[in-house]
Amino acid sequence: MVSRLGVRIPRELPAARLTGLARRAEQEGLDEVWIVEDCFYAGGIATASAVLAATEKITLGIGIMPAVARNPAIAAMEIAAMAELYPGRLIAGFGHGVPSWMRQIDAWPKSALAAFEETLTVIRRLLAGERVSFEGKHVRLDEVELEFPPALPPKLVAGVRGPKSLAAAGRVADGTLLAEPATPEYVRATRDLIGVEDHSIATYNWLALDADPERARERARSDVASAIGPNSGPALEPLDFGADLLAEVQAATDRADLARRLRPEWIDRLSISGPLDRCVEQIRALYAAGTESVILLPLLGEPEEESFAAAGRIASALRG
Repeated sequence: MVSRLGVRIPRELPAARLTGLARRAEQEGLDEVWIVEDCFYAGGIATASAVLAATEKITLGIGIMPAVARNPAIAAMEIAAMAELYPGRLIAGFGHGVPSWMRQIDAWPKSALAAFEETLTVIRRLLAGERVSFEGKHVRLDEVELEFPPALPPKLVAGVRGPKSLAAAGRVADGTLLAEPATPEYVRATRDLIGVEDHSIATYNWLALDADPERARERARSDVASAIGPNSGPALEPLDFGADLLAEVQAATDRADLARRLRPEWIDRLSISGPLDRCVEQIRALYAAGTESVILLPLLGEPEEESFAAAGRIASALRG
């Protein structure tokens, strides 16, 4: 299995910052750089194109675009253009979209699962050069064929977490992207649900490289709490402390309260944090569990350049 290391550029940054940070990720020797498409931040296709144009060899991942808000024919046209201009350097991620955001833009369908599966099915067929007619619950196409299908279709990954969605990802996607916090236990449970051997897994993980383990935990505490909520069951239930943590999630009055409730040993398991050797050990454990790509997330409020440099140090240690 290929073992890759990447970083994610925070969605909270203005688009003008993206290209410089992507070049920094490439200079640090990282394999991948990922961008976020969330409402109502910078659009994924536009920022992906800019990052690919500003870099030379690093792979760019879009994690993730809401399938329900994308016409599959238009999405396939845009993806095909990037794949042809930058062959072998694009990963396109799709998910259901956040329901509240999708309702804001009148894009939430009767069946989010059908919309997701049909959209990816059609995009894959179009990128493969097929002429597609399709009549589904959400997607309808009449004799659509790309004029310029890419010579090397990019990998399509699914950003989903529920059992039915993971099963669909196994049918229609090349891989699955797991949101933070992603542990080895979560990776193994996900692989069991997907049930497809040649299906890649990528994970998002908060990064707090620090020679002082206690300081690393405190740096990561707030960000770890921000990523955990009532819908985090699939990520937390496989853990030996999952039930206890989910009970704290239910009891917490807000994110700050949840952050205070997190035990130090939980933060150690839910982030890539601590001294260099420990961070390397955690990443290797993810690879051993079946992760192909570990994507490190800068802590919010900390300088992104320093986080990317820390990721570069880890990449060098993994290679050495």
